[in-house]
Amino acid sequence: MKPDEWCLYREGVTLPGADEHGTFVEAGLRIPVTIKEQIPGNTRVTLKFVEGAEEASKDGNSEIIEAEPVNPNEPREESGYYWGFNVRKAGSLSDVFTECPYDGGYDITVGTSERGVPVEELYSDDEDQRVGKFKHLLGVLGGGAGLEGAVKNDEELQKLGVVQTSDVFDRWVDVCPGQGSRTIRTEEAVWIGLMGLRRLVTDNQ
Repeated sequence: MKPDEWCLYREGVTLPGADEHGTFVEAGLRIPVTIKEQIPGNTRVTLKFVEGAEEASKDGNSEIIEAEPVNPNEPREESGYYWGFNVRKAGSLSDVFTECPYDGGYDITVGTSERGVPVEELYSDDEDQRVGKFKHLLGVLGGGAGLEGAVKNDEELQKLGVVQTSDVFDRWVDVCPGQGSRTIRTEEAVWIGLMGLRRLVTDNQ
């Protein structure tokens, strides 16, 4: 956001010199933001502004803009903002599920493959394919060898006797029917897949 744009939340970086009065945080406003907590310099923090902070930000004579540090997930979970994304490295396909950061895991999982059903069927009247309400959706795309290769090389899944890769997911879909090439580059499949699954998210709101 620009300095003159306002939002209840901002990301910032603490400045060196925290003391008993608190810490200054550079958050892209006209002056650093003040928080009561003492946090080491060069630390990224998610800020939630206190009452009166917006007025102080717009008042060129005000010397203090106050906020409080909050959990980085709060802007999304409490206020519905899109607040970027996190990256989590998993050692195997099964770890994607077992190390899920959400209590109860993913509500719905969608694996993608040219051998899956056309993605449009997720929005059809077919009760076996339609997706109901969910809180956490997982969409999985494979590399050049597809998800089948990931399943074959996953020791835990092999111990469970998984033979059909489609059995690992709630839905098994083709996000690019009639693709016309032997493979689709993963970085292209991500965008194609996100567009194909977009209605699941918009219809879930």
